[in-house]
Amino acid sequence: MIGGRWNANVLAEMGRGIPTRSGQVLRPYNEKRRLEFLFMLSIRAATVNDVALLKALIFELAEYERERDQVMITEADLVRDGFGPQPKFRALIAEWDGQTAGYALFFGSYSTWEGRPGLFLEDLFVRQTFRGKGIGTALLANVAGIAKRENCYGVRWEVLDWNQPAIDFYKRLGATFLDQWKSVLLTGEALERAAEAN
Repeated sequence: MIGGRWNANVLAEMGRGIPTRSGQVLRPYNEKRRLEFLFMLSIRAATVNDVALLKALIFELAEYERERDQVMITEADLVRDGFGPQPKFRALIAEWDGQTAGYALFFGSYSTWEGRPGLFLEDLFVRQTFRGKGIGTALLANVAGIAKRENCYGVRWEVLDWNQPAIDFYKRLGATFLDQWKSVLLTGEALERAAEAN
């Protein structure tokens, strides 16, 4: 259950660690820290009452990614698109000992090849103070658990080419890097011109 402290499946997975493609087990903590991890960390679904917090976290992520000046999102945008009658995204908030530690924001996609839905992970962020505790792994495990319960083919996301710690983390998880694909964006005036051709 997302709204609880942990759902039983994710709790069990984190206790065993996450198996990687190479057969190793990725653990967010050593055995001595296991109880601390289980009692200090909670992950919950974001609610409309979290929009100011979500906005702050989004700006912190943008600062880390050196694109703070590109962010235009408002609290009203988050309320409308995340908590209205037809939500466009979902979010999880990670808390460590009652303090906000990070978040994951994701939304649905669809694979015409698989004939099944998927999830696109737009943001995965852990505040600097809380890194190294396994919180990013736990957030990703929760998103993966949601994907599994909803019969999704997988979870997809992007990572900046200079963010080597994140790249190394995803490689240890066994994620597939789609190097043969280019990410494409149509926005601004180019979007306007394309729309006018309709």
